[in-house]
Amino acid sequence: RSGSPLSPPAALSQVTVRDALNQALDEELERDERVFLLGEEVAQYDGAYKISRGLWKKYGDKRVIDTPISEMGFTGIAVGAAMAGLRPVCEFMTFNFSMQAIDQVINSAAKTCYMSAGSIPVPIVFRGPNGASAGVAAQHSQCFAAWYGHCPGLKVVSPWSSEDAKGLLKASIRDDNPVVVLESELLYGVPFEMSEQAQSKEFVIPIGKAKIEKQGTHVTLVAHSRPVGHCLEAAAVLSKEGVECEV
Repeated sequence: RSGSPLSPPAALSQVTVRDALNQALDEELERDERVFLLGEEVAQYDGAYKISRGLWKKYGDKRVIDTPISEMGFTGIAVGAAMAGLRPVCEFMTFNFSMQAIDQVINSAAKTCYMSAGSIPVPIVFRGPNGASAGVAAQHSQCFAAWYGHCPGLKVVSPWSSEDAKGLLKASIRDDNPVVVLESELLYGVPFEMSEQAQSKEFVIPIGKAKIEKQGTHVTLVAHSRPVGHCLEAAAVLSKEGVECEV
């Protein structure tokens, strides 16, 4: 047969959001010795939701740090570390309890670069589960996207798929500004297809750019976090009726 064969399509793997976040943390801890993770149960217990599984054994006490149940305290430590040149990833077991540390997140982290005329960057990531979940009661079920989205000085991301979760968390850790990463607890165990490219160590998704999950010409549906999946399901229904949605 003449002619060169077509190159095979990029391999796709099924990866859960939990494992994608774990990959991102592992790769960034390995890449930059200034990166460290702290929060409740992130080390010896492997994380309340197992996002940090295996990282304490691999990187040790200085890079993966169990904290007391004191959000205001360990968030303040993380913000100070960022001001001093480290790149902390501060995990809230649930974003509902980031309210305990709201002064540190907003008045210390978000405002310092501006208040110092750009001389003191605060490269920090605040991450953890946000929004509704299953059977976790009222104190664990609120969505803080609008709260944090209204605070100047913060970048806020809210991923849907495994690719989003990995690419946005890596971009957040590399960013020189404070970034709030709002994860959906209901998506942690959901597998998504991830390309070989998305699983590479240098894969990042740029913050602040809309991602088109489905092309369409009639109407645009905009969502973040878990509702992206609902919009894709609605788009599939409407497609049968001749309405092509962009999601």
